[in-house]
Amino acid sequence: MNRIVHLALKVEDLEKTAEFYQKVFGFREVETRKTRDHLSRHMTDGQLDFTLMKYDEGTKSAESLAAGEKPCIHHFAIEVDDVAGCTAGLKKYGCEIISDPGVIPVKFRAPDGIVAEIVPAKRYKKAKSA
Repeated sequence: MNRIVHLALKVEDLEKTAEFYQKVFGFREVETRKTRDHLSRHMTDGQLDFTLMKYDEGTKSAESLAAGEKPCIHHFAIEVDDVAGCTAGLKKYGCEIISDPGVIPVKFRAPDGIVAEIVPAKRYKKAKSA
């Protein structure tokens, strides 16, 4: 069954924001990694991959500007069993594909303009219990 597995926030201060979610809500860090033009801090509440994204200074990629220039909810991800089939379905409904061809996850703009992505099953790791 397809399900929402990931929520990403675009932030200006990665460390301060991460500390806030860790101290106030008890989220745990899973990993921090550089991806294309941003640093991603993956955290979890035990179920959902909650990611804070800090874009490189001056970046102007379509992905970085997809949800606006300021801090915001950037996108959410839906886990699917068939990425290629689902991508074809997105195109059938006129969704704009934002990611570069062949890039997984497949970021898209839904018919109402909201940015989302599809990811293969089990893409996001859960933090080990403390």
